[in-house]
Amino acid sequence: MPTTPARIVCLRAAGAALVVELTEPVPRVLHWGQDLGDLSDADGAALSLTAEAAVLNNALDTPRRFTIWPTEADGWSGTPAQQGHRAGTGTTPRLRTTGVEHRQLQDGGGELVVHLVDEVADLGITVSYRLEPSGVLGVQAEVTSRADPQDPAAAAPYDLADLCTLLPLPERAGEVLDFTGKWSRERSPQRRPLEFGSYSREVRRGKPGVDSPYLLAVGVPGFGFRQGEVWGLHIGWSGDQRYLVQRLPEGAGTHAAVLGGGELLRAGEIRLGPGESHRTPVCWFAWSGQGLDGLADRFHRLLRDRPTHPRGPRPLILNSWEAVYFDHDLDRLLRLADRAAEVGVERFVLDDGWFSGRRDDSAGLGDWTVDPAVWPDGLTPLVDHVRGLGMEFGLWVEPEMVNLDSALARSRPEWILGPSAGLGPSARHQYALNLADPDAWSYLLDALDRLVTHYAVDFLKWDHNRELHEAVRPGPGGADRPGGHAQVAALYRLIDALKQRHPGLEIESCASGGGRIDLGILQRTDRVWPSDCNDPLERQSIQRWTGQLLPPELVGTHVGPSPSHTTGRPGSDTFRLVTSLFGHAGIEQDLTRCTPEELARITAWSRLYREFRPLLHTGRVVRADLGDEAVLLHGVVAEDGASALYCWARLSTSAAGQSGRVRLPGLRTDASYRIRIRTELGLPSLHQTANPPWTDQALADWITVPGPVLGLAGLPMPTLDPEQALLIEVRMQG
Repeated sequence: MPTTPARIVCLRAAGAALVVELTEPVPRVLHWGQDLGDLSDADGAALSLTAEAAVLNNALDTPRRFTIWPTEADGWSGTPAQQGHRAGTGTTPRLRTTGVEHRQLQDGGGELVVHLVDEVADLGITVSYRLEPSGVLGVQAEVTSRADPQDPAAAAPYDLADLCTLLPLPERAGEVLDFTGKWSRERSPQRRPLEFGSYSREVRRGKPGVDSPYLLAVGVPGFGFRQGEVWGLHIGWSGDQRYLVQRLPEGAGTHAAVLGGGELLRAGEIRLGPGESHRTPVCWFAWSGQGLDGLADRFHRLLRDRPTHPRGPRPLILNSWEAVYFDHDLDRLLRLADRAAEVGVERFVLDDGWFSGRRDDSAGLGDWTVDPAVWPDGLTPLVDHVRGLGMEFGLWVEPEMVNLDSALARSRPEWILGPSAGLGPSARHQYALNLADPDAWSYLLDALDRLVTHYAVDFLKWDHNRELHEAVRPGPGGADRPGGHAQVAALYRLIDALKQRHPGLEIESCASGGGRIDLGILQRTDRVWPSDCNDPLERQSIQRWTGQLLPPELVGTHVGPSPSHTTGRPGSDTFRLVTSLFGHAGIEQDLTRCTPEELARITAWSRLYREFRPLLHTGRVVRADLGDEAVLLHGVVAEDGASALYCWARLSTSAAGQSGRVRLPGLRTDASYRIRIRTELGLPSLHQTANPPWTDQALADWITVPGPVLGLAGLPMPTLDPEQALLIEVRMQG
């Protein structure tokens, strides 16, 4: 990577840019957001000049600057980039630049690496920026203790308390959006104005959690799916995290506020001896001038650009959980597999209950051998039958956990993650294994390897059902050390090692549903389970917001039975099937109990999924901004705008009798289209006497509608009954 002599470095891609001025002693951020174009020397000088702020009353005697590593030495009174100490000293970092590297990426974007030294704490710090071709900016830092092991004065390790990646926000970024939730209601959005002070979200669950902030977005007030500037951050880490938006009265240089975060470290967790380093997870920042859909576009392209991103058709899945639960009877499962093949299932997944002693959730975790009492011939009869029907075979596992009622816990209690003083309360009758223990790690790798090898497993549903409390590794004499960071790092190594042995193996990240969805785990897994709730009314929202970060092909969307397992709410077949179409589709119900009419409809849905998955799994996700929260319009549009599939859904009744004209987002306004309503899944029940006339024609055949009418004027939509949905297919003419 060549060293750049330029004073101002500009990383540009897909209409976004980061501009950094290589000032001394520490470079400063001049701009992050919309691409400013190809800056000449004069342009850069003007940007630098206008980056100087006023000197305020009762303040520093020089203008404040917002550097790439803000500390109190810059006059920064907000959250610093670095916090730590050496035995109570070295707490006021003074940084200077020792080297800068810059290069352009072949497909767009670029990299900037800045090397700093903190001579107060005797640290080397490297800050790396990588603007991907998608326009998403990945930021990562590494801190190394430079202390001389031969120097008695350097005997104290550097206790790293916090590393926080920060980028600036302009004055117009005045509204915050992030997420919260609970089990079966993940990714519930919440908004608030950005005011003075700090808005901080801390995750202390050992995983992102079902209430994960997920993606913290700050935009112009009133930003929506299709309009408004938005700046966003996602932390690519599968453990404890901290998200932060901070606005001080004096600003951040000429900027108004900052957006940032990183891994949340526990006291004493990272202690750097001489020559030791710590690297942060990647913080992923993105800007959009086209609202939340523009932000989603960037993250979807980021993920689709990965060499490991799934390329082939995403197989239709049947997962056995809501079909049989713990009742693993071979004959019953063989009948279920037969019925699955008949309706078009391509991957059969055996969920919890197959391993030793596992008749309920109180026993067996950790003993990853097939239960001979239930499976006297092992899983082979089922696996062979499934493969004979032309389907792949998948298996549920929860490797990171252990029940005390297990052979593993009885023989290896020291492998359990918890304090020497004794374990705290269990959760779901289970505890976590200490994956950082080399013997425990090797045991799990060997156990999983044997299973995958023996049964040629194509897919693992990898679950993680409890949160980590008192996540410490027991030490000699009760000297316990925090273990959260080491746990996540060991998990990553475990999955990487298993996939290295089985390159074709696919893994789903499941954690009580959607409790571990982040770009750290997705570097090594192939899809996520967004929620244990298959109720389509809840799923419309859960899938809508999961898609803010992930493209549909990475999100498991299964049709469940009526009434719903998690809510007890009954639902129409049409609503359930339409909702589950927009993702990596699957089935989560006992097909052997379905009527012939239900099976026919599921078979039609299976055909429809195979027809549309080339579009759904490559196109752009679009969501309409509607004034009535009782209705939703979302869809997927091909990259070239030549085809699209939309869902018009009503969640509840509303005061308005008419929807008015609703625009179909994402289409070309210079083209003409044909549209029709797909009827294979049945039609929704209606809350009206007669349809808008275009609807009746589109039910009978294709109708021609100009692009400006669809995308600018909009269509009057039928008024559906609550919990009903309609599928609209669009194709460009000519």
